Amino acid sequence: MALALCCMSHSPLLGLPGPPPSLLADVGTALAAARDVVREYDPDLVVLFAPDHYNGFFYRLMPPFCVGTAARGVGDYGTQSGELDVPAELAYGLAEAAWAADVDVAVSTGMDVDHGTVQPLAALFGDIAARPVVPVFVNSVAVPLAPLRRARLLGAAIGRYLAGLDRRVLVLGSGGLSHDPPVPNLASPPEVLERIVHGRPPTAGERQARQSAVIEAAASFARGTADLRPLNPEWDRRVLDVLDQGRLAELDGWTNDGITREGGNSAHEIRTWVAAFAALAATGPYQVRTSYYRPAPELIAGFAVRTAVPR
Repeated sequence: MALALCCMSHSPLLGLPGPPPSLLADVGTALAAARDVVREYDPDLVVLFAPDHYNGFFYRLMPPFCVGTAARGVGDYGTQSGELDVPAELAYGLAEAAWAADVDVAVSTGMDVDHGTVQPLAALFGDIAARPVVPVFVNSVAVPLAPLRRARLLGAAIGRYLAGLDRRVLVLGSGGLSHDPPVPNLASPPEVLERIVHGRPPTAGERQARQSAVIEAAASFARGTADLRPLNPEWDRRVLDVLDQGRLAELDGWTNDGITREGGNSAHEIRTWVAAFAALAATGPYQVRTSYYRPAPELIAGFAVRTAVPR
């Protein structure tokens, strides 16, 4: 058994026009450093904790966690679409290990995943099917949300299971940090509710309109004219310090209201980082190999990248 970790923010803006080349180059350098660590480690299995943005999970049935035994990328915001290479038997074992640890997870035999899942896979491996991967959905958008400590317990249970495998496993967390983009909710107009509740696929026109709206929201946010919650670099660094130093139990006292107040509605995606770090911590102390953080209003996110390995 061996485990390594990579966590990174994601943003639909990485694949859309708008962000300045200097920002994309800076983020690209950080991702290249993470890619070097992952290439050196050469994992033969990836366990990926990621949220969804109403592309695969909907309010008609919204689990707090779900393990995919098969999955396909939907190709939103220009990301790669198609099937992931999911080892089904191993995915079922992972779910059973969570249940044995009293963490309730759902199982999907046909999971649809969006940019939150496929973007880090493409960034690290060049192709979303390059390595066997078990996708683990962590609800971070659709309220009500489970307590943050549940994400830690999920990660710890999965980490203990992975420790018993004769595999080189990369645990990968995708999301965060502080950001509050325009995401639909249960107060949205009826036509939007039809999509986020019942999962009606967007038309080509609706998909293009969403992309245009995200591009304009990012441009307005960068100009300081958008009605969006500002990024909170101080809070972002506090989150990163806790994770870097392995003080994960401190997060058990963080409330959902507090996370929203400090980081914004979508800052709950830190749950994916917490689960990934808890999985690594289940095998013992760890050390950070590469680190990057930048407040990036053009991406509507406090953007961070981390890699870590056992000490």
